[in-house]
Amino acid sequence: MGNAGVSGEGSPIARLRARGQSVWLDYIQRNLILSGRLAQMIGDGLISGVTSNPSIFRKAISESDDYESDLVAMAKSGVTDPYIAFVSAGGEDIKLAAQVLNRVYEESSALDGYVSLEVPPALADDYEGTVDEARRLFGLIGRPNVMIKVPGTDAGAKALEDLIAEGVNVNQTLLFGVGHYERSAEAYLRGLERRLDAGEDLSRVASVASFFVSRLDTAIDNLLPEGSALRGKAAIANTCLAYRRFREIFAGARWERLVAAGARYQRPLWASTSTKNPAYPDTLYVDALIAPDTVNTLPEVTLNAFAEHGDSIGGIDDHLASTDDVLKGLADAGVDLNLVTERLLAEGLEAFAADFDTLLDRIGELLKVDLEGAPELGKGD
Repeated sequence: MGNAGVSGEGSPIARLRARGQSVWLDYIQRNLILSGRLAQMIGDGLISGVTSNPSIFRKAISESDDYESDLVAMAKSGVTDPYIAFVSAGGEDIKLAAQVLNRVYEESSALDGYVSLEVPPALADDYEGTVDEARRLFGLIGRPNVMIKVPGTDAGAKALEDLIAEGVNVNQTLLFGVGHYERSAEAYLRGLERRLDAGEDLSRVASVASFFVSRLDTAIDNLLPEGSALRGKAAIANTCLAYRRFREIFAGARWERLVAAGARYQRPLWASTSTKNPAYPDTLYVDALIAPDTVNTLPEVTLNAFAEHGDSIGGIDDHLASTDDVLKGLADAGVDLNLVTERLLAEGLEAFAADFDTLLDRIGELLKVDLEGAPELGKGD
């Protein structure tokens, strides 16, 4: 991409931004940054942030030769631990992207311009390990416009509170249920309150709550009979309910006290918004979820599709009124939404852990390559 025509005044992306929603790119790779393509996308107004996850890094490192020189240098210097090598190589991507995004960060007064790096999935239920590693990664990257991704488990929410209190920016990820979202929002508020009570600045502490969308339709459609009018409706209704709770939680005297001290919203971030079912429109979860004070993070194929033919006229207001009816219909059909979202959280953690293990296995192979020979770096599975 890189065409200002799809993001100029009157374009779907421009209209979306004008309505208070930010678009971040759900992808990172060394060549994207070094080629200037990331800077072009930012300059064209297509995106104002970047997210990553273990699956994205597995693809970037295993299926390209972008990291060959880094890994060869590490192998020559005696690095044998794949995780150390990953943090070095992946961390360099994060630093480079943060540098490219810094202008957005400054011009938006720290609202946008972020790039995220995730703690290892194995720490999902380890509160102390998550806090320690998130703190370490944030310090290693050393950029104010970095968010550390922490999964939305019980331990992850507890870690979020501590990290926000310390001033570490956090992207709380893998939130599937409204209960998951509420737990994250409350942890964020408690972290801000602790920071305020300690006399610390709130104005540059940032967090987003990554609420996953399309996977819920995939799961629930399989529970509904063929031809059900509820197919393809659960994910948007569930997200609308989370947005409604966002507006309720971030209001009132408790929140106003924090705002007076410089606090900013923990914005909901709509994740997994590419359409999984080819029978549905390819921009379904972007068109339907345009809402003020939110972020939508998109893979490049969905970003391109929305920039070309997205509907930026409607949005979440068109669906809020029908939310309760859809949720009641699902309950009447025997769908236990809480059970499904808990399963999706477990499956999401398993999938990221598997991809992260595959990534570390591949890096381990590359670090052991015979440096006197012709290393097959970049020739992933």
